[in-house]
Amino acid sequence: MGFFSKLFGKNEEKFDPNHLYAPMAGAAVPVTEVPDPTFAEGLLGDGIAIIPTDGKVYAPCDATVEMMFTTGHAVSLSNAAGAEILIHVGLETVGLEGKPFKVHVASGDKVKKGQLLMEADLEAIKAAGLNTITPMLVCNTEEFSTFNKTVGKDVTNADVAIKLGK
Repeated sequence: MGFFSKLFGKNEEKFDPNHLYAPMAGAAVPVTEVPDPTFAEGLLGDGIAIIPTDGKVYAPCDATVEMMFTTGHAVSLSNAAGAEILIHVGLETVGLEGKPFKVHVASGDKVKKGQLLMEADLEAIKAAGLNTITPMLVCNTEEFSTFNKTVGKDVTNADVAIKLGK
């Protein structure tokens, strides 16, 4: 990088596309602990789950928004490593018809790691009698030779949650 590009150019941080960061702040747990067999049994893919302490959902990597669900409860992303990522806020939250969610991105958007995707009112979800646990899955896990997960600790969007390898 030349002097002028250093002085005037954007110095964007580059993230390893094989690293997926936690999408929310909270406790990272094995996806097998999600009290819903669709997630716990890996029917949609493997990953982690977050027991959130904050309702802000951030991009876990640089990616394309493949689908921002109209109800705001879930988003699917794809990244440069070929990962197909699903973030699903809470269980059975689709039935809330979007009321506790504020969406900040749309299908087709290019997002950067750490960009705010959506916000969930966790108290409203709990008041509706629903669980706020949030799975982050890689739906095409079989395309990766290694799949290492960080669980059993508190995480934020600064922490790598999943490391992929080809």
